[in-house]
Amino acid sequence: MHTELLASEFLYYLVSQGFHTGDRLPPLTDLSREIGISVGKLREQLEVARTLGLVEASPRRGITRTEYSFLPPVRLSLLTAMALDRRNFDHFSGLRIHLELAYWDEAVARLTKEDHEELRRLVAHAKAKLDQPRIQIPFLEHRALHMTVFRRLNNPFVLGLLEAYWDAYQAVELDTYADFHYLRQVWDYHERIVETIAAGDVALGKQLLMDHMQLLSKRGISIESPSPATPVAAWPSASQFDARPLPEEEPF
Repeated sequence: MHTELLASEFLYYLVSQGFHTGDRLPPLTDLSREIGISVGKLREQLEVARTLGLVEASPRRGITRTEYSFLPPVRLSLLTAMALDRRNFDHFSGLRIHLELAYWDEAVARLTKEDHEELRRLVAHAKAKLDQPRIQIPFLEHRALHMTVFRRLNNPFVLGLLEAYWDAYQAVELDTYADFHYLRQVWDYHERIVETIAAGDVALGKQLLMDHMQLLSKRGISIESPSPATPVAAWPSASQFDARPLPEEEPF
């Protein structure tokens, strides 16, 4: 790779020196001499590296190399875009839908029996919250369930984009309000998806997910069809695969 395209002396140094996760970097003054830039310029470039999630810096521990994650820059860019125009959440939501559908088969095939049990546990925990005298919205379980399905993908870019979606979901406060009937339907639906995953029926699980996705618009969120040739209205119903009737509105 042409590392000069990084356009940052510090980023070039970080890459070329081969630092690993957890490694500590020299102090700023030593880095400044070694790289050949002023401490002021180094601080600016260090802040960029922190924004990218490549390093952490604290007075006590100094500068530490962190594990690469695509999430920090994507999240910052996405939240900024949403602050500029709320409709950008809808655009990103459409991207997230395409990602989950595109990677569904690969992700589900990688899940272990322990993952299946974790998914069941999340469904049970969410339903228990809904059964409390003072109802709690199971947002954390909702996020964890979807991310657990894709957790085994060896692709930091897909995972970063999916994680950013849930931060954006929270930013637009979809985690703070919902009709009780809606929430019940959400988790009944999730439970069926989890059971198809555990049963090894990847195709049915994906079909249920597609049906599930199109109903996200019932919360006022615009979604895109899975492909230009297949509009949402043309998706086959999950009832074609499962004799049990679906609820009238099964939101995502």
